[in-house]
Amino acid sequence: MTIPVGAISLRNVGKRYRLFTSVAERLKERFTPFGHHYHRECWALRGVNLDISPGETLGILGRNGSGKSTLLQVIASILRPTEGTVEVRGAVSALLELGTGFNPELTGAQNAVLYLTLAGLSRRDAAGAMAEVIRFADIGEYIDQPMRTYSTGMFMRLAFAAAVSVDPDILIVDEALAVGDAQFQHKCFSRLEQFKNAGKTIILVTHDPQVLPRHCTRGLVLEHGALVCDTTPTDAVSRYYEVLYHVASPSRLAAAELASSTATPADQLVGSLFALGTLADGVRSRPNYNPGEVRFGNRQGEILDVVTVVEGRGEVTRIASGERVDVYVRVVFRVPVEQPTYGLFIKSVDGLMIYGTNTWMQRLKTAPVTAGQEVVVRFSCPMTLVGGDVFLDVGLGEFVDDQYVAFDGRCSVLQVTIDQTRWCHGTSDIGAEYSEVYRAPLDAGSGRDAL
Repeated sequence: MTIPVGAISLRNVGKRYRLFTSVAERLKERFTPFGHHYHRECWALRGVNLDISPGETLGILGRNGSGKSTLLQVIASILRPTEGTVEVRGAVSALLELGTGFNPELTGAQNAVLYLTLAGLSRRDAAGAMAEVIRFADIGEYIDQPMRTYSTGMFMRLAFAAAVSVDPDILIVDEALAVGDAQFQHKCFSRLEQFKNAGKTIILVTHDPQVLPRHCTRGLVLEHGALVCDTTPTDAVSRYYEVLYHVASPSRLAAAELASSTATPADQLVGSLFALGTLADGVRSRPNYNPGEVRFGNRQGEILDVVTVVEGRGEVTRIASGERVDVYVRVVFRVPVEQPTYGLFIKSVDGLMIYGTNTWMQRLKTAPVTAGQEVVVRFSCPMTLVGGDVFLDVGLGEFVDDQYVAFDGRCSVLQVTIDQTRWCHGTSDIGAEYSEVYRAPLDAGSGRDAL
């Protein structure tokens, strides 16, 4: 049976690569008369079965190396699968690796015309489409400059503008939108919304989980070249974090388990959360620990563990916007300190400081400690942030003559995901409320609002 235009069907698709440790071993395998193998096999995809209907917007999540880009290249006929069958019906426009299909020595305009003609447009139609490409890309006079002079953002602007100008039945975008500025991303997603309304099929690969519930009708998660799930966008995000952190997210806990559990007051969780009395660095075992953390300080005091708690649930990695989160910090002191300072900072993925405070800034008088003493402190705050990933910094030190002495600073030690509960822009949801306070009476004579 022939599938409809805009549809995609994959049956038992696999893509295998042969990996060699050296060029010499590649040559030996090619020319050996005994058929000896010097390679090892790596399956970038294996056993993928997938049907995509016309008009669907499919979002694909997965860690680096999970097979996302390989899957898109197979669908776009750039790669031939090692096994299985792929059936794609309709005109496909693919925006994959940045720079694919563009000659850096040609101008932007020349590359755009070349792209459009390779996509199937006649030379006349390609010339006619250039006005829209130039308008959408909005790179000014650089359109007539060689693309080797372009910044990454300019390159992406022109590539996306060309890709959407061919009016494809199927549009494939592989993480390209991540390099655009906020205004251009907004313009891109508005164009994708137009494509959705026109019944086009769209496939997006992204590392931003918030893209799925906002823009997709369906979500996939890939891991080690296999499909982990094919489900709703919201469930796909939950499964993605299970894969990322190797734990089940709270939203996927069984309803019966949640119903039967009794939330324990947060202060009573300390004994169960921390290995008190030991000097183990417990934060490294937390599901949302960031191994790329930056650490500094003289170690006269050490931060041993950090954990996020919401409504008595420990080790929470995802928080609904507006929920109050308790951040527990376990420390041990090597020297006596008269008035230690404890700090908490929240940063965006790109390092923007969203919020930061410490006990000295708040003019709080903390209790003195002795050498060898263990202390657990808590910061409690509502996460009134717009959805996305944030990182937590925690700090320990003291002020001596108004100069801060850092004992232990752990920057970006934990990653937390904020699930957006209502749509807004910016970094914080300050909860603006709307109400109409006055309406002018209608002028009975003109039928228009009276001035």
